[in-house]
Amino acid sequence: MRRIPGLLATAASITWMAAASAADMMPMPVAAAAPSDADLEAAGARIGQIHIDLGDIFDPSTEGEDGALYRVANQLHIDTRKSTVRAQLLFEEGDLYSRRLLEETERNMRQLRFLTEPSVRPVAYHDGVVDVAVRARDVWTLNPGVSVGRAGGTNSVGFGIEDLNLLGTGKALALGYSADVDRSTLLAQWRDPNVFGSRWMDEIELADSDDGYRRALTVERPFFSLSTPWSAGLSVVSDQHAEDRYSLGEVIDTYRVDYQSADIHRGWSRGLEDGWARRWTAGFRYDDSVFSALPETGAAALPEDRRLAFPYLRLELIEDDFSTTRNLDQIARTEDVHFGRRLEVQLGLATPAWGADRTAGILSAAASRGFRFSEDQTALVNLGLSSRIESGGLQDALLSGAARYYWRTSPKSMLFVGLSGDVGHALDADHDLLLGGDTGLRGYPLRYQAGSARALFTIEERIFTDWYPFRLVNVGAAVFADMGRTWGQDHLGTPNLGLLKDVGFGLRLGNSRSALGNVLHIDLAFPLDGDSSIRDMQILLKTHKSF
Repeated sequence: MRRIPGLLATAASITWMAAASAADMMPMPVAAAAPSDADLEAAGARIGQIHIDLGDIFDPSTEGEDGALYRVANQLHIDTRKSTVRAQLLFEEGDLYSRRLLEETERNMRQLRFLTEPSVRPVAYHDGVVDVAVRARDVWTLNPGVSVGRAGGTNSVGFGIEDLNLLGTGKALALGYSADVDRSTLLAQWRDPNVFGSRWMDEIELADSDDGYRRALTVERPFFSLSTPWSAGLSVVSDQHAEDRYSLGEVIDTYRVDYQSADIHRGWSRGLEDGWARRWTAGFRYDDSVFSALPETGAAALPEDRRLAFPYLRLELIEDDFSTTRNLDQIARTEDVHFGRRLEVQLGLATPAWGADRTAGILSAAASRGFRFSEDQTALVNLGLSSRIESGGLQDALLSGAARYYWRTSPKSMLFVGLSGDVGHALDADHDLLLGGDTGLRGYPLRYQAGSARALFTIEERIFTDWYPFRLVNVGAAVFADMGRTWGQDHLGTPNLGLLKDVGFGLRLGNSRSALGNVLHIDLAFPLDGDSSIRDMQILLKTHKSF
């Protein structure tokens, strides 16, 4: 889904401030020695008062944040409402105390873009009751401005306005315009993570482009906790756009895609048992893709129309094993890492009786796990498989895998090694595998190579600095090398150039003070292979969710 990036995003550090409500302002009796989490749980302690302390964006008492502009920013910013934070808590007054639920609440709150560095801690114990303080700081959520980007030799631009915490309610509204190599788009988006203070969420997207449109609606009550007993949801999408096909970074032909989908599902779970959450989901999905030639461009060979309609059953297993860290994939932000095992398997059956244009078994599976080799060395591995089973064989089958290795070589540096690969079999014509400047091979044009299989290897030395200009941006740097290639041929017969390599370096600007929470990459990459049409240097300017 497209997002409207904002250029003007400010932020700051904070001190914890006392809550304004009468309940939050009540004095908290403090025990001489606070019991441990294990003692509190063994004693059957129950949660008493919940104090919500939300700090301002800038803290005038902190050196470097006492200027007039910072005070103005505090005054202009609309503070997050305490009711917005309460809607995210996995516990309430009177519940049995559980350290696990406090930690899971922190993880959930770290996913909220309008708060940063949350903490949930017991602060007082008396008469079998433990009081809890929920602390976080606001960030700047109103993002007006202009954005620019460059990757794979192409530029993108956008302007608009978005607020990711509208009136302090946690709701997000975005309006704007964007233009990239594919299309120019006018966009409106709305997202409410807690409809009427409930666990239901909704999301609406309305987009009009120079090559079509997109309408999307999602209403869902997700599994918001490992202990959540049920979920339900509905989503519908209507999308029309022109799709370009590339060979050696150049557009070869274009065709129109008319896409319609709908999904309704209901899930249930017995919660967390013996360190595992087991979730079952039953649903029905309709997925229809119609392809047609464009009069002005034509297409050498159109993909085959595809209409799938099928009931499905999904099983998801999640092991409760999480850790927190800093300066891994973000800069100066607390990050959650899942080291536990995770497995998801989904089976479906499409038949003409349900509205499909064929009879096919639908299979998808995913698995992931983290590894702790030492205090300074970790790895994350994930695998995925998707396929249809038609006429006794596999169709549009894709096996994917990725491994990420992190070695903290010093308090301010980290060696990152990434390896990913995909292998396809009898892929649909609109599912060719692409590799280029927009998919990790930074020294090459976007969508430069295509085939039925691909692999990418990256090695990167990440440097984290203490440089914090204007108390707004955390600065890092990277030196990297990429290697990748594709195998087989795509549906256009793109020539395969074998192994492609590049080297480069760049800056990383982490924005821990705004709701964007992105890392801006400014890279110079130098290709070492390829044909003579490739520039000797690629300039990349792009925001990513990670380092």
